[in-house]
Amino acid sequence: MEQTKKLFRIYPLSEKDNPPKMTFVDISGKFDNTIHRMDYGYWEELNATIQAEPLEGLDPETRGLLAAIGIKKGQEFKPDARMKRILTDAAKIGSVTARALTARPSDPRHYLYPGERVWTNPFIQGRYDFLLDGERLLDSRIYMHFYATGITPAMAIKNVGKGSQYAIAYLDEKGNGLDGGKTYKINLPKNVPAKDFWSFTLYDNQTRAMLQTDQQFPGLDNNKKGLKQNDDGSYDIYFSPKAPKGQENNWIQTIPGKGWNTILRLYGPLEPFYDKTWKPGDPQLVD
Repeated sequence: MEQTKKLFRIYPLSEKDNPPKMTFVDISGKFDNTIHRMDYGYWEELNATIQAEPLEGLDPETRGLLAAIGIKKGQEFKPDARMKRILTDAAKIGSVTARALTARPSDPRHYLYPGERVWTNPFIQGRYDFLLDGERLLDSRIYMHFYATGITPAMAIKNVGKGSQYAIAYLDEKGNGLDGGKTYKINLPKNVPAKDFWSFTLYDNQTRAMLQTDQQFPGLDNNKKGLKQNDDGSYDIYFSPKAPKGQENNWIQTIPGKGWNTILRLYGPLEPFYDKTWKPGDPQLVD
């Protein structure tokens, strides 16, 4: 954080010779709604973005698609009743399609351990640009950008001991959705291949935002004080509405009635992750 505050700067290029002082706002523990609309309001948000950003921010192909539905920089977005109905249906269908591609990818290349584990990843063969063999990986791009906020090559390419890698689980070991009213366990075998640290974070299936629980942060990492390690060097992490007895430090809260998913993050991922000699256990239904 201190390095970010010391080195990170954003300012207009026109002010590069005399950049203004950078202001940082601490929003830890504060409520902020960052969830985009998934109904007709989505198009209004998109139009507001187009109006605010420079024309060069989009390629001509994308600008043409938006212009075809009435979104054009410098012009009022004012669809008639018929077009509003079409756009309302399109937003709903689009969000449901993206949700399905994210939760249950149809392309087997998204599965980190095909036929063995439920863990997936949005990147195919490390292609952060979603281009492979001259083809655009459309479903992969939808998965990534519907689910996540930002993107960088360090999230996708193999870089042993540096950057980060991600494994995502929406399902339990039997292929059922994760139920916020039940208790699950994930076993991480010994010698977790993360040079820096590893973590779990829980997300709400409906909003894609972090799961809102009584815990300030819906997750934990291996730096947590009191985290229990098994005799064989592995870790058992529990997910349930209430902590199993004796597992309070290895527990992440879930909410009854809400589906959830989790990301296992490895920071400074090591070779056993890449060659798949180390594999995280699937979410296992306990109760």
